[in-house]
Amino acid sequence: MNAEILTALAIFAFVSSITPGPNNIMLMNSGANFGFKKTLPHALGVGVGFTIMVALVGLGIMQLFDAFPVSYEILKVLSIIYLLYLAYKIAFSDSSIESSKSNAKPFSFIQAAMFQWVNPKAWTMALTAISVYAPSKSLSAVLIVAIIFGLVNFPCISGWIVLGKKIQIFLTNKKRLRIFNGTMAGLLVLSLYPVFLT
Repeated sequence: MNAEILTALAIFAFVSSITPGPNNIMLMNSGANFGFKKTLPHALGVGVGFTIMVALVGLGIMQLFDAFPVSYEILKVLSIIYLLYLAYKIAFSDSSIESSKSNAKPFSFIQAAMFQWVNPKAWTMALTAISVYAPSKSLSAVLIVAIIFGLVNFPCISGWIVLGKKIQIFLTNKKRLRIFNGTMAGLLVLSLYPVFLT
């Protein structure tokens, strides 16, 4: 890969990683509800999980979708159902500050890593990255794409936790927290809009 392609890939990774989507909305919500430190395993799970996903897409999963197109449609339906379930959980979580700190828990590293496999935006990013920047699907090209995404993705998604943490100072009562969680749930549902266009 020459410098021009690497630069284009890094820009694509930055733009696709920093724009709103299920991961970033959930990280901002977690940052607001639990703070940066407790949300860090969630962010690391997203970064590592997505990097592995890009590599595996390039090394064979893409060919599975080409051979069995219905498998992609099934995945899309399952992804939508799971994201709607998560939105419901966020919207109707106990909005008391004390309860949210004692009972609720942020995503773990493993949960966040596994979530990438039902995240429509993650699939779109991974499939586009491999199609455009590693069309040969050679091991070296696929690994370069995955590594670039891994390096660019983590700082981008961490910014959303910081944003959530900053918002935390306004969420000092039950009503505001309920409104915030409801808004985050609504944005999570809205992030599904591109799925219905494909």
